[in-house]
Amino acid sequence: MYDQSESDLLRTLADRAGIVADYYDIAGACHATTDETRRAILSAMDLRVTNREELIEELTAWDNRPWLRGCQPIHVIRVGREAGTWSLYVPCESSEEASLHVLWTLYAEGGEKQYEQAEGSGLRIEETRTIQGRRFVRVTLAFPSDLPLGYYWAKSSVKGGGTNNEASFRLIVAPERCYIPAQLQQGARWWGIALQLYSLRSDRNWGIGDFGDLASVVEWTGQQLGAAVIGLNPLHALKNTKPYHISPYSPTSRLFLNDLYIDVEQVLEYRTAPEVQARLADVSVCARIEAARGGEFVDYDAVGSVKREMLELCYRAFLREHFDGEEPELKPTTERGWNFHRFTEREGESLTSYALFQALEESRRAEQGISVTWADWPEPYRIPTSEAVGEFRRRHMQRVRFFQYLQWLAADQLLALVRKTHEAGMPIGFYHDLALGSDRYGADGWRSQEVLALHADCGAPPDAFAPEGQNWGFSPLDPLRLRASGYQYVIELLRKNLRYGGAIRLDHVMALFRLFWIPRGLPASMGTYVHYRDEELLAILALESVRAKALVIGEDLGTVPDWVRDRLEATGVLSYRVLYFERAHAGTWKPPAHYPAQALAVVTTHDLATLSGYWEGADIEARSTLGLFPSEQARTAMLSGRQGEKAGILAALKSEGLLPPGVSDDPAQVPTMTSELTEAVHQYLARSPAWMVLANIEDIIGTRAQANLPGTLDQHPNWCRKLGPTIKELTQDSRFERLAAQLRVIRPPV
Repeated sequence: MYDQSESDLLRTLADRAGIVADYYDIAGACHATTDETRRAILSAMDLRVTNREELIEELTAWDNRPWLRGCQPIHVIRVGREAGTWSLYVPCESSEEASLHVLWTLYAEGGEKQYEQAEGSGLRIEETRTIQGRRFVRVTLAFPSDLPLGYYWAKSSVKGGGTNNEASFRLIVAPERCYIPAQLQQGARWWGIALQLYSLRSDRNWGIGDFGDLASVVEWTGQQLGAAVIGLNPLHALKNTKPYHISPYSPTSRLFLNDLYIDVEQVLEYRTAPEVQARLADVSVCARIEAARGGEFVDYDAVGSVKREMLELCYRAFLREHFDGEEPELKPTTERGWNFHRFTEREGESLTSYALFQALEESRRAEQGISVTWADWPEPYRIPTSEAVGEFRRRHMQRVRFFQYLQWLAADQLLALVRKTHEAGMPIGFYHDLALGSDRYGADGWRSQEVLALHADCGAPPDAFAPEGQNWGFSPLDPLRLRASGYQYVIELLRKNLRYGGAIRLDHVMALFRLFWIPRGLPASMGTYVHYRDEELLAILALESVRAKALVIGEDLGTVPDWVRDRLEATGVLSYRVLYFERAHAGTWKPPAHYPAQALAVVTTHDLATLSGYWEGADIEARSTLGLFPSEQARTAMLSGRQGEKAGILAALKSEGLLPPGVSDDPAQVPTMTSELTEAVHQYLARSPAWMVLANIEDIIGTRAQANLPGTLDQHPNWCRKLGPTIKELTQDSRFERLAAQLRVIRPPV
C-alpha cells in the first residue's frame, strides 16, 4: 500500500499533519520545508518517524483512526447553513448489515438530552474497509436542523451486525459571525485610550498600577472624556520575577489573572484584620511601599514581596473569620465564605490545577532551588493527575486555597470594574489582549502537556526586521491532539478572557489558521508553517464572542496571506491597523478612506516606537546604544529611511488638510513631535471608516521610550517603565480633553 520512498512517506505524513511543503515570506521569497524540519516537527507531535517502518505504521494508523474510533472527534454546524450529516464507523460483516441499528443522542452542556434518534433498516452503507482482518462499514446520519447555539456531546450506540459499539464526539453549533454591537452596524464609531496597566503612577498604589488605579481611569476617560473603550495590556498571571517573567505576553497562565494587580487596600480583610493593622504600624513596611511607589520603574520583586506579605495576613484572617472545620474540608460559615466557595466551584478543575501548580512550584523551589522548573521536579510531580500530586494537594490544601483566594480577589475587583464601565456609559468598556502563548514551564504548560508540543517553539519566518527569523519561545498547541481533546483548552481560554470586557484582541490571530513552528534546538530559519483546522477554531471563536457579547480584534500584522484576512472579515473579526504599516505599494501612506471599516486603528503598538520616539529616532538611538545594528551603515540607512517616512506622514497630513498651522511638510523643519502634530495624526486615523480608534497615553503625553524593545531581555527596561505623571496629573492635562473632543466628533467622509 505504501510503496513510496522514505522521503515521500515523510512528506505524505507531514502533509496530513498540516505541515506545509513551502511558504512565501513577506518579501515574496519561497522557502521549501526540509525533510529534517518535517521529521523534527512530526516528532514534536508525538508521531514516530525515525525510519520507513515507523512512517508506514503512522500512516496506517492515520488512515484507520476514525474507523477504529467510531467517528471524528469534532463536528461543526453553522446557524443558517444546512446542518449536514456525520459519519459513523462500525465493525460489521456483509451478511449482517441489514441488522444494524443505531441509537444516537445529543446532550446539551448542562447534561440534558437535546435530541435522540434511532435508525435501523434504512441505513445506507457508504464505504467499507478491512482492518487487521476485520470488516468495517461507514454510515451517514443527518444532524437535526434546529439546534440552538452551543456545544453538544454526541453519543451513539450500535447493535446488530455482530457488534455492540459506542462512539462519541463534540458538536459545535456556532453563529456565522462574531458579536458586533448594533451601534457599529448602524454606523457608530468609537474611540478610546490604550495603556499599560502596570505603568500607571498614583499617590496611592504600591509601586505598580493596579485595579484601584484602573477605577480612576474609568471615571476619567469614561465619564469626563467620553471614551467608549480602554485598551489594556494582557492581564494574565505572571511569575513577576525579572528578567524572564515580567512580559505580559509570556505568562505562566493565560487562564487566570496577575495577582500583582490586586488593590490590596480594597480587600475587606486588609481593613478589618488586626494582624494586618499591626503589620502596617511597622514603619519598615510603609517605607518599602513608599520606595516601590516612588521608583522610575516597577520593581516587581519589591512590589510582589510587600503585597504577598500583606495578602498572606489577609488570607489568614479570611479563613479564621469565614470558615470552620479542619483541612482539607473547611466549611464556609458566612456569606463572604460562601461567595469564595461558589467561585472555586464555578472555576472548577482549571482553578484548582492552577493553584496547585503555584503551591507545588513554591514548595519545589524551596527544596530544589529558585531556578528549577516543573521539568526538573521529581517525575511523579510532573504529571498533574499522578497520585503524588493528589497527595500533595491533600497535605497542602490550605496553601492551594491561598492561590485560589488571590484569584478570587483579582476576579472580583476586575468584575467590579466592568460594572463601573457600564455605569460610566462606555459601550465597550475594557479591551483586553490575549497573548499568543504562555511559558512552557508555567502553570498552563504543566497542566496542558497533552495538547502542547513541548519539543517545538513558535515564531516568525525571516523578514527585514529579523533576517534569521524570530523564536518567541512558546510551545505551540498541537493541532492533532488539540482536536482530539475537543478543543477544551481553547474554549476555556476564550471564555475566561472574554468575560472581563466588551472587546478582546487576539495576539497573532493568524495562529487560528497557521503557526510558524521551529523544532527545538534548530534556528528559526529552519522552521515552517503548520496548519490548524480554522473552520473549527473560528466556529468556537464566534460562539464564545456572541455568548460574551464581546468584539474580537485580530492582530493581523506581519506575514498575513490575503485569504486569512478574507476569512477573518467574513467571521466578523476586526482587522488591526497600525499607522506605521499602512502604506501603499509605492511606500506612501494610505489615505484614511482606504482603511477598512471593520477595523481598529492605532498609531503604534507596545513593540514599536512611541509617536514621539519614532519622530525623534529614540528607538534607533536605543538600538544603536545596545549594539543591535549589524553595522554603522545599517544604522545610517535606518535614520535616512526614517526621514523619508516622516516626510511621507507630513505629506499625508497635508493632503487631508490636517497639517497644523505653521508646521512645514519638510521633516528637517519639524524635529520634534508636538501635541498639535500628535492630534493631527490621530485625526488622520479618525477620518478613516475604521469602527474604532485607540490613542496610547504615552503618545498623548509625548513619552519617547517604548514599552518593549524586541530582541532585548534585560538590556532595556522592558515591561516596567512607569508613566511620568500620576493619574491625577493626567486628568488635569488639557491635551486629553482636546484630543477627546476631536475624536468624539470626527466622522469619515461619505
